[in-house]
Amino acid sequence: MAKTLAQFSIKRTGEDYRITLEDEDGGTATWNADEDQLDQIVEAIENRDEDEEEAAESDEDEEDED
Repeated sequence: MAKTLAQFSIKRTGEDYRITLEDEDGGTATWNADEDQLDQIVEAIENRDEDEEEAAESDEDEEDED
């Protein structure tokens, strides 16, 4: 079963980054990532936001046609 994210942090550690996720029960998971991997995460979030904006615009266009 998927857990619910409570908070996260991204901290620079030398040349890399430490990503820590905490769930609502207080459990944590930590990963190290390089700058390229962090950029991939950012791109995925930005693409998701763009997809949602396009979907909302499409919904508005369909409502205007009715």
